[in-house]
Amino acid sequence: MLRRTFLAAGTATLSAQEQSIVRQGRLKQAVTRGCFGRGMALEDMARHAARLGVKGFDLIGEDGWPILKKHGLVPSMAPGGGTIRDALNRKENHPRIEMQIRENLKKAAANGVPNVITFSGNRGGMSDEQAIDHSVAFLNNVKAEAEDLGVTIAMELLNSKVNHPDYQCDRTSFGVEIMKRVNSPRVKLLYDIYHMQIMEGDVIRTIRANIQHIAHFHTAGNPGRHEFDDTQEMNYRGIARAIADLKFTGFVAHEYSPLGDPLRSLDEALRICDV
Repeated sequence: MLRRTFLAAGTATLSAQEQSIVRQGRLKQAVTRGCFGRGMALEDMARHAARLGVKGFDLIGEDGWPILKKHGLVPSMAPGGGTIRDALNRKENHPRIEMQIRENLKKAAANGVPNVITFSGNRGGMSDEQAIDHSVAFLNNVKAEAEDLGVTIAMELLNSKVNHPDYQCDRTSFGVEIMKRVNSPRVKLLYDIYHMQIMEGDVIRTIRANIQHIAHFHTAGNPGRHEFDDTQEMNYRGIARAIADLKFTGFVAHEYSPLGDPLRSLDEALRICDV
């Protein structure tokens, strides 16, 4: 397809001559708001995303779902329950989060949303063993509803070294242990490649070893959490190819903050991962 020079992102307008780009690769790619920089309305983000060959849009609340659907985009990851700091590792949170997540599972199922997100919460001095026990107990209590509704609860892996100090689910092994104990096709991990590169590295080998426990991916360049270019340390084409070779059918969602022109950067990220 022809690629035209992008207009400045702030104008959020398309010329009649601009043509949609059809991605031919094996991965379903999604985006987040941050990929578009600041100041762009969701309507314009969705329009640009659809034109660039994006299939999903992560972390948009229900008020925005009609806008996404208008442009043929799937709300690929929705709010579930809990926050990064305050979530499943503490029993006192469970009644509140259970109400949130059951309600959000129903909304997701009714609107074709495949995944809802949750978190471990911060350590606050809690041992990993206790945190795993508490998280498993919570997820065992809600997994039947997720299974019945056909919506996946995804616990996110985040780094505790740079962005989220004291976050507990900061290693793949921690998350995988929870997934093994819960043992549900509708309870899996959100493997954030940027975060796990910081904590562990060895990304492709880890993904291959644990793909059965992964429902969703997030991307960003490291260091900096910006777009993919030659200033950062990961080969995203190789990572994307490894994920596609595993017959992964979920979404790979871009979650970086661009330093350059947002639409040029997004087009390049989509091209790199179009394997």
